[in-house]
Amino acid sequence: MTLSDRENLPEHIAIIMDGNGRWAQKHALGRIAGHRKGSEAVRRVVRACRKLGIKYLTLYAFSSENWSRPEEEVSALMSLLIRYLRSEEKELLDNGIRLTAIGNIAALPDRVKKTLQKTMDGTAGNREMTLVLALNYGGRDEILEAARKALAERDRGRLVPGDLTPELFSSYLYTAGIPDPDLLIRTSGEYRVSNFLLWQTAYTEFFFTDVLWPDFSEEDLTEAISDYQRRERRFGLTSEQLQRKKHD
Repeated sequence: MTLSDRENLPEHIAIIMDGNGRWAQKHALGRIAGHRKGSEAVRRVVRACRKLGIKYLTLYAFSSENWSRPEEEVSALMSLLIRYLRSEEKELLDNGIRLTAIGNIAALPDRVKKTLQKTMDGTAGNREMTLVLALNYGGRDEILEAARKALAERDRGRLVPGDLTPELFSSYLYTAGIPDPDLLIRTSGEYRVSNFLLWQTAYTEFFFTDVLWPDFSEEDLTEAISDYQRRERRFGLTSEQLQRKKHD
């Protein structure tokens, strides 16, 4: 895995890990086998990002809509999550990776919450990279919950509506304290955000690939980052304004 530019790296990469089911179908296997294979890709990408020096990696692991899948599949996903957390805790510790989670964590099964909390507590002091798992996560739900928090602050007399800025509103989100993604990758050839980080991706660069998640490699990650590095991020400015700002 090589990059010609090791300076202009995204600080935060977010990934919609899509295609486990199609990978399983392609290989005449059950969907659960696809999810198992997908967990190998998670391990691969986390290691690659740590090696590159990416500071934040957010993985869309389980959406709030995923509860509607067959009970057997949901149960298997929860078991795979527990297995991943237990098997990877030592590697996270050895590599200075802090684990955290966003979403409605309280509604997860107790066995998942217990293992997740143990891993988060055990890695809380790590500073080299932050791995964020989006679990029972939905972007609209997150924004609604943030709005409720803001309204509660207003009712307590701690917030005047005119004081509510984008920065303050961001502090009510699950991702408070985490920078917005610079690059969002979606695998499997789908071109939508699927209710993921709706507020945070306002100025994120998007990269779509036909590669199914279980097949996603270090080389695919490098391709996405290289594509990101070729883009000019203007944040609403013109190219001329951006150049002047760089030289000020």
